[in-house]
Amino acid sequence: MSEALDMIIEDATQQMKKAISHLESELAKIRAGKANPVILDGIYVDYYGAPTPLQQVANVTVADARTLSIQPWEKQMLSPIEKAIIASNIGLNPQNDGNIIRLFLPPLTEERRKELVKRVNNEGEHAKVAIRNIRRVAIEDIKKEQKDGLSEDVAKDGEAHVQTVTDKHIAIIDQHCKDKDKEIMTI
Repeated sequence: MSEALDMIIEDATQQMKKAISHLESELAKIRAGKANPVILDGIYVDYYGAPTPLQQVANVTVADARTLSIQPWEKQMLSPIEKAIIASNIGLNPQNDGNIIRLFLPPLTEERRKELVKRVNNEGEHAKVAIRNIRRVAIEDIKKEQKDGLSEDVAKDGEAHVQTVTDKHIAIIDQHCKDKDKEIMTI
């Protein structure tokens, strides 16, 4: 294959890997019944006027299977952290004892589990759309190369290779979603 074709395929593969890693990070934020500090990713606290990630102003630990403990490095940060958690709309109510904030994760109801499975499948579908868009762009680039003198056989082989890479990444997405569904539905 030509060097340009190899570049197109390599670029598409790298972008698909980024889409998979984005999916993995989004799935990690969906809580599956047990406490995980990752569910607090994306929460920003007002730290002296600057929005700062929660993990940079406090130590977040798992106290037990259903409890997260948040120990701020500065005592005056208790209230801003509490406000940020409430404003983040993650469905958890912070308990502040003056030194530490605790988040108690209630057991998941059947209805809530089904909502989370829908959210997982929705994230999976977004990732599949991203993969398909990457495939479409790669195939358009191959067709441009074909107009610029790439032989039809080599172009067809390149398109087939892009499709193979796409199928592989879609299967990875399906597996991630299936694993997360199983994790959520396990009581």
